[in-house]
Amino acid sequence: MGLGWLDVKELNFNWLLMLEREHVLWISNDCKIEDALGTALAANPAMKWYFCNLVPERREFFENITEGKNPSQKEARKAEIAVMEAINDWIVYIFKPERYDELEFLKWDDSELTSIVDFSGKRVLDIGAGTGRLTFVATRKARVVYALEPVTNLRRYLKEKALKLGVNNLYVCDSVLTDIPFENAFFDVTMGGHVFGDEPEKEYSEMLRVTKPGGQVVLFPGNNNKDNEIHEFLVSQNFSWKIFEEPGDGFKRAYWKRI
Repeated sequence: MGLGWLDVKELNFNWLLMLEREHVLWISNDCKIEDALGTALAANPAMKWYFCNLVPERREFFENITEGKNPSQKEARKAEIAVMEAINDWIVYIFKPERYDELEFLKWDDSELTSIVDFSGKRVLDIGAGTGRLTFVATRKARVVYALEPVTNLRRYLKEKALKLGVNNLYVCDSVLTDIPFENAFFDVTMGGHVFGDEPEKEYSEMLRVTKPGGQVVLFPGNNNKDNEIHEFLVSQNFSWKIFEEPGDGFKRAYWKRI
């Protein structure tokens, strides 16, 4: 990834103990950082233990990449920095969420969302809420908003931000897009920003399940303005779409559908 949102050179590698299962599973499948990860984990046996027990099905992988490694302090630190730079966005989420809130690409006009959906009096779900870019737009008019967010530190940040803003119709909960912990047809609006696309069919099925007939599914997946796999899938499911600009990051596409 290497997004450069945060300078990690002075950051303690132990911050990776705040990573969630989904993060560690992704890391274990990224061959580009395999060597650096093996070196860093060999120098940090407690971190290796955490990874092995958080994602036990990948224990053999972590054992294999650390086997025979006995890095010097300098080699270990170089590897730690390489790993943290590769997962720069996740480091921001767990270490300094307010930094993410400051990023230029989030400063698109709220009307890009409110022109698609009227939140007035609605029960809304924001999946992968992050620091609340979509969430807090919805809370202004919605009856209630549920923010689904798997990262512990982001859930804390959402609650603190709601308190600071005087928002009292927001509930923050832990889960992921493929496992939404609500009953069928519970929401008037189900939405997500920068989360859709890893498992399109499973994710879409779960969003449909929790959305009321006549409700809306709204997605700002962060895909560029081109006909990629995400676009082709959503169009095949009869989503409407439009182009909008994320400042500093170019033109993107937004999608919506009434169920």
